[in-house]
Amino acid sequence: MKKLILTTAALALSAGMAMADTVRMGTEGAYPPYNFINDAGEVDGFEREVGDELCTRAGLTCEWVKNDWDSIIPNLVSGNYDTIIAGMSITPERDEVIDFTQDYFPPAASAYVAASADADIEDVVAAQTATLQAGFVADSGATLVEFATPEETIAAVRNGEASAVFADKDFLVPIVEESNGELMFVGEDVALGSGIGVGVRESDGELKGKLDEAITSMKADGSLTALIKKWFGEGAVTYGEDGSVVTN
Repeated sequence: MKKLILTTAALALSAGMAMADTVRMGTEGAYPPYNFINDAGEVDGFEREVGDELCTRAGLTCEWVKNDWDSIIPNLVSGNYDTIIAGMSITPERDEVIDFTQDYFPPAASAYVAASADADIEDVVAAQTATLQAGFVADSGATLVEFATPEETIAAVRNGEASAVFADKDFLVPIVEESNGELMFVGEDVALGSGIGVGVRESDGELKGKLDEAITSMKADGSLTALIKKWFGEGAVTYGEDGSVVTN
């Protein structure tokens, strides 16, 4: 994955968006409540609402493009869309290849889920490919098994292929709640990353600036906090008017 990202990075200069009025928003569409495909076949979720509002405030028109997670950065760089808004945490490694706006979602907890309370989280652990969670598991000493989609990581626990899955806790909470006791949280939560930002090509500084201004205004007027609470609950970590992180 890393080699593919680096070999496509050279295309960024030629693929830069000329600040057209229409911005193509790339997302995975498979990571609720951040983003998912609804019954009408449309992109939905927290990031759909945030992205549409950012475009409105920036005077842009959004078009949503679905792309698999494992090729989402290369396809941004090569020009298949103009942003990534897909629950992507800001990391130094990713920042070497693309650029990020300021965070629109604070650093959040990751967690382990298993089929039994005594599951060994140092044994075989499933995580989605090319995520912070996969890197953490690989460094933890556990045996990492990677899958292209988040659904496959859950299936690996259900069918005994993995002792546990490690993912964003916000993603795992409804899955555990709907499992009727079949799945449960185990171990301690782990804080990873520097928050979630909108990914853009390094050549698209003007677009980044417009989106940054829109994110700042959403933090200041409380609309971003309202959307976070809508999709993640009243107890979610949010933002103050000055952009500082607020733990509720």
